[in-house]
Order: sequence, then C-alpha cells, then structure tokens
Amino acid sequence: MAAPDLIIGLMSGTSLDGVDAALVDFSGNVPSVRATYYLPYPGEVREQTLRLHELEGIHLAMMLANRLAQIYAEAVNTVLKEASLPAAAVRAIGCHGQTIRHQPKHGYSLQLNNPALLAELTGIAVIADFRSRDIAAGGQGAPLVPAFHDRLFRHASRHRVILNIGGIANLTNLAPGRPTKGFDCGPGNLLLDAWAQRHLGRPIDESGSWGGTGRILPELLGQLLADEYFSLAPPKSCGREQFSLSWLAARLTGNEAAADVQATLAALTATAAQRAIEDNCGGADELYICGGGAHNAALLGQIERLLPATQVMKTDALGLPADWVEAVAFAWLAHRTLAGLPGNLPEVTGARGPRVLGAIFPA
Repeated sequence: MAAPDLIIGLMSGTSLDGVDAALVDFSGNVPSVRATYYLPYPGEVREQTLRLHELEGIHLAMMLANRLAQIYAEAVNTVLKEASLPAAAVRAIGCHGQTIRHQPKHGYSLQLNNPALLAELTGIAVIADFRSRDIAAGGQGAPLVPAFHDRLFRHASRHRVILNIGGIANLTNLAPGRPTKGFDCGPGNLLLDAWAQRHLGRPIDESGSWGGTGRILPELLGQLLADEYFSLAPPKSCGREQFSLSWLAARLTGNEAAADVQATLAALTATAAQRAIEDNCGGADELYICGGGAHNAALLGQIERLLPATQVMKTDALGLPADWVEAVAFAWLAHRTLAGLPGNLPEVTGARGPRVLGAIFPA
C-alpha cells in the first residue's frame, strides 16, 4: 500500500460565512477525502471584511502592486541585457517589494508586490514575502540584511559594524568570536528626503549640501532623540509609522529655518547611529556604511566626528559598492530560500528560531 500523500485544502468564499477545510489523500489514482471541517467566521471578521470591500484604497494598492511588478520586470530585463544573458540562465529573482506598512507588534509587515505577475513577465521564478515567516515566529521581520552582512563582511579579528542608511538606518555588529547582532537604529534618509522635497522641491538634498548650510538646533535634536524608540532594547525595527513628517511637525515651533531643521535631521540620523554603536557595539574598529545615505557627505562627516576612534568607510572598501548591498542581500536570501536554508538571525529579529523565509512563485 502506498504511503499517504496528504494535503489540506482551505477555502473561504465570497459569501463570508466561514472556512472549509478538507484533508485529502493523493496517494491513490483519485483523490480521497479523509476528513472535513467547517469553521464559521466570527461576526467581527465578516463585518471587517465587508468594510474592506468598500475601501477604494484596496484597489489603488493592488493596481500599484501591478505597476511595481512591471517596473521590477523592466529592471530585470535590462540587467539581463547588460549581462548578455537570457532569462533561462537565472534561477530566481529575490524581490522584497515596496514596504507600505511595518507593524510587527500587530503581526504583519506589508510590502506591495505582485510576484506572480513578475514571474509571468520575466519567465523567472520569484521569491517574495521575506518578512512574514519571521514575524509569524515572533520576530520583527527586520532587519534581514545582518545575516548577509555576517556572511560577506565578517572578519576573524577586526570588529566591524555595518551601517545601512536607507530610509531607515540599521546596523549589524560583527564582533569577532561573538554572535551577529543587529537592529534598526532609527531614521536614515526618510525625514531628510521628505524635508528636502517639501522645501526644495527635490527628492533628496544632494550630498547633504543644503543641510550643510544650516546649523544644528540642540533643543530640537534633544526632543527628537527623546522619542521612546531610541531607548528600546533590541531586537527592534521601525518604519515610516514612527518617523514621519507629522512626527517631526509635532516637535517644531514653526520658527525654525528650514536649513537648520535639515541639519538637525542629519544630526538625528548620525547621533542615533553613534549612540546605538557605543551602547551595543563597544570597541568597534571599523564602521562600513552602505545605502543611499553613503552619498550624503555632510551626514558621513557628522558620523566621523561623533566616532573619532572608529575608522569610517563605505562598503566599497570591502568589495561591494554601497549602492548594491541590499539588492545583493535579497538575491542571497532568495538563494537561501531555494536551498531550504534559514535566512533570518533570531538574535537580530527576536524570532523563536531560524526560519526559511520567502514564498516561491515558479516561472
């Protein structure tokens, strides 16, 4: 007799009455139903689902996910053209998607993406949804790049810290002979970019030149650093939910010069990183910076002044340009998924253990 080949099917229909569960054995010539169960929805689940059906924002989000998939496909096809390679030469695409809400304390992190469409447009398998499994295991789902930093940048005798300054800044502590640690240390570029957009009409303050004309406002900086997030012990992660222009506006008098606010926001990013490094990465020999913030000369200058005993460089010095560290990291995470290997570090995210991350969408 063949061993059972059991799969459970779940279906919850448009009627919103509940969920049907069927345990099916596929070991014979025809599927055999071994057991079934029907579980009615609680009243509040039905009501909340009906409310979601009425929200126009859901349609907007899904259409944007489709558009993002088209953009991702264009990037994939272009990079293949640059490499003179066919799609068939690539095993998979690791696609993080565009984060629009990060709420691990509520059990989710939402990235807009349509990995099925991306697989269809490129003819390449797509690995996506990297954060959900870690969050399901009690973790923050972020940051995920420290595992990659450990693999690529660790040194046997040099105590290195990797500081990724994207929208949010996260650091990875690579202390010789000790487990890798890491966490989001606070805002990176997102407030700097938003303030520049508001006052310059440009998406970034190129090289931090505008902010460099302003002066740091100590009282404002103190108020910003007083936010409870900075005193939380790792593991921790954050997003636009915590650090938005409305968060900043609540701490402004309205009399500040715009360039002074920009200078102070750079000081916020630099000081939050400095305190996180001193509190959690004592004795670091080298600090390597990656992400878009690596191009902000004024910001890097502040970090160097705040950490005079630490050698500050870009990851370019380690063989991987600062602009490409995260993209390469998600290729590495996708490679781990295909191999059935964990991609998270529980010491970083707070998950109950190592987990294989991501969902696979075949070509």
